[in-house]
Amino acid sequence: MPVSASPTVTALSAPTQAELLDFVRRTAADAELVDSLPLDPEGRTWVRLEGPGGSEAWLIGWPPGSGTGWHDHADSIGAFVTAAGELKENSLAARLPTDGWKTLELAEDVDRERRLPVGKGRAFGHHHVHEVLNESVEQHAISVHAYYPPLPQIRRFSRNGPVLRLEQVERPEDWQ
Repeated sequence: MPVSASPTVTALSAPTQAELLDFVRRTAADAELVDSLPLDPEGRTWVRLEGPGGSEAWLIGWPPGSGTGWHDHADSIGAFVTAAGELKENSLAARLPTDGWKTLELAEDVDRERRLPVGKGRAFGHHHVHEVLNESVEQHAISVHAYYPPLPQIRRFSRNGPVLRLEQVERPEDWQ
């Protein structure tokens, strides 16, 4: 006779981009949590959160004029939403090779720009290359981010016109 699993036992399944986006939206709407983030006028601040289904999540404070620089999240999918202030995302609508290159010349039509006021955000897939900026000269911005699987690495790039150059690979021990 076959043995069936107990109905109270469920397997953890990997969260989807839509589930990550739902999580960051709900978390960004938690005014008490957002207001609890300490803000620093000199640099970004962050607090790690428990994300859904084993995902990695962060509440991040962005002082005026700050940004991430161009980067990707390797094999992780993700989502982020602005909880306070406004962020701008510049991204590439092109899939980059994952290995074996240092410099790429980008086509003219790959640049995308999004303005993300409070409550707005987006989900993204594997190897999404972007930079996130707080262009305000006066106001902090705060955002919520989630990634699955937890970030194995972040590749950082420099950009000069159409030329994208791999500059550095960071591992979790570099930012945790």
